[in-house]
Amino acid sequence: MRKRFSVALVACAGCLTAQVGFQMTDDEPGPWPAILSSVGLVQGGAGAAAVYIVRAGSAVSAGQWQERAAQGAVVVVEGESELAAALGFRPGAQRVAVRSVVDRRNPKLAVVWEKALELPVWEVPREAEVFVRERWTGAPLVAGLRRGVGGLLWLAVTPGALGYERFPYLPQALCDLGLQPPLRSRRLWAFFDSSYRLRVDLDYFAARWRKAGIVALHVAAWHYFEPHAERDAYLARLIHACHRNAITVYAWLELPHVSETFWREHPEWREKTALLQDAHLDWRRLMNLNHPACAAAVETGVRALAGRFDWDGVNLAELYFESLEGHANPARFTPFNQETRFAFRERAGFDALDLFNAASSRHHTKDPAALRAFLDFRAGLAQRLQEDWIARLDRIRRDRSHLDLVLTHVDDRLDTNMRDRVGADAARLLPLLERHDFTFLVEDPATVWHLGPQRYPQLAERYRPLVSRPEKLAIDVNIVERYQDVYPTRQQTGSELLQLVHLAARAFPRVALYSENSILAPDLDLLAAAAAVAGRLERKGDRLVVDSPRGVGVNWNGPARVNGRPWPATDGSTVWLPPGPHVVEPAPAAPRLRLAGFSGDLQSASALADGLEFSYRSASRALALVDRKPARLEVDGVSAECRGIEAGAGYVLFLPRGQHLVAVRE
Repeated sequence: MRKRFSVALVACAGCLTAQVGFQMTDDEPGPWPAILSSVGLVQGGAGAAAVYIVRAGSAVSAGQWQERAAQGAVVVVEGESELAAALGFRPGAQRVAVRSVVDRRNPKLAVVWEKALELPVWEVPREAEVFVRERWTGAPLVAGLRRGVGGLLWLAVTPGALGYERFPYLPQALCDLGLQPPLRSRRLWAFFDSSYRLRVDLDYFAARWRKAGIVALHVAAWHYFEPHAERDAYLARLIHACHRNAITVYAWLELPHVSETFWREHPEWREKTALLQDAHLDWRRLMNLNHPACAAAVETGVRALAGRFDWDGVNLAELYFESLEGHANPARFTPFNQETRFAFRERAGFDALDLFNAASSRHHTKDPAALRAFLDFRAGLAQRLQEDWIARLDRIRRDRSHLDLVLTHVDDRLDTNMRDRVGADAARLLPLLERHDFTFLVEDPATVWHLGPQRYPQLAERYRPLVSRPEKLAIDVNIVERYQDVYPTRQQTGSELLQLVHLAARAFPRVALYSENSILAPDLDLLAAAAAVAGRLERKGDRLVVDSPRGVGVNWNGPARVNGRPWPATDGSTVWLPPGPHVVEPAPAAPRLRLAGFSGDLQSASALADGLEFSYRSASRALALVDRKPARLEVDGVSAECRGIEAGAGYVLFLPRGQHLVAVRE
């Protein structure tokens, strides 16, 4: 049913940098709520909106819509309508079958629609900026018109039911026309492998990661397991660059892969497949951590690695067995080292190799019960290995109390076959959270990468009953080329990626991205907006009402008051808020000292006559970026050393892990 719609031409007031909502001209929202909420916009609200979706039959004139665009809104027009014609978008007599398209933002990216559509070849205004064309004929499919500080976005056809199956970069096109997402997050983690970043400006990349909302970098530590002057100097520079941007750095371990050198120097400790071949599978060279001498040598190496660099945490990742094909591929199926075979023989009364001996009555095709016995034994062995290495890392943390610990573990709740394929059993492992302090990072298995963003709320629901501390759960979103038949792009990008990140951030306290190198350039500027979560976002004149479950950043120019008090947690363009409801409004003057960036979870903040005070929680050492080096520091009411490093935008303080109250004074 159509409804009448009027446009209130409300001038932008105060210091909020943008409107915060979107409005529809009918009751058929289609995919637009999913597209726009993924960059922080909310539907409805009084007054002007940031985006209007105008359907055919709108009661508002073309002139009024153009005036609204000139004042800063983006007006979206789909297909053929009176407004489209008034703007100069008219269908021609010629038609073209559209299956493959080219987006100007990433012209080399293959964008293929699952189903072809026959569409008119449209006439577009001369001043229009064409964003998307049909690949072979160049027929325009998405175009924009700038009007003042806003613009109008025209689409030849609806984006599709999901919002990303035809035009991946609609959020970016909206930003090209003036959209400014109102919220930001600094809660993202990202994985980093220096193999892809050997000759880059690390200071530039660290600043770019910070802008993208990345607050922790998990660095492939196997490249640095053995000392090497040149590699060690690179890693030291990387960590320093991250710390200067208030980004914490974790040593990412991929046990039972240790390092190429360790593999080469210790052939006697190599893991074996079911064919008794050395387990060099893909890039990982797997070692036998069930061998006591091997495990002791690896622990010694990890302890030395932890001491050589200024890490903030350790990520123990993917400590289970190969392969994703399970026992169907014995050339990749592990573990078949002597220690594992002996332990299983003692329990089951037969050699696990018999499962792959066609002449044996225990062959897995002949004796399913024998196979089940080994698969269950294998899952139990993986759980014992994980518990053992958590305990070993806890011993290392006694000497380095500021270190956080993360366990990355593949999900076996959505794809229950993962337990038998790799030995992963989350339900058996999660009770360890009651005895050890770590974050359980759920890894999205490759078998479900083709499923849509809604899988993350479903996944969270399956894990919540298994833990008493849901704040210790996190999700790992794999941004990679998928092996399944997926559309419109092989790798997640644009609106699909933003929806993935947004729904993951709503479902889990922390989101990790694999990896920073695989994120396509057009997506970087919107990641922080996608990760922002607010239960309420409402503009009232020059004030903004925000309620966020985990804290959020508000795009805001100049000084601000929060809940009626001067607010120091700001970098001048973003006001950082703790969890809960808050009212943000302009302030007459900036505080004497500002908290411009912070790696932990901010709980409260207040301006002092001679500085600032804030409370926080942090699983690792916390990094606080203030706009100049303070003269005094107090932690929980006790004077403390102002330990930190100079940063281009001020000074970064190193603060203890845990929950603390900090006073920073000039």
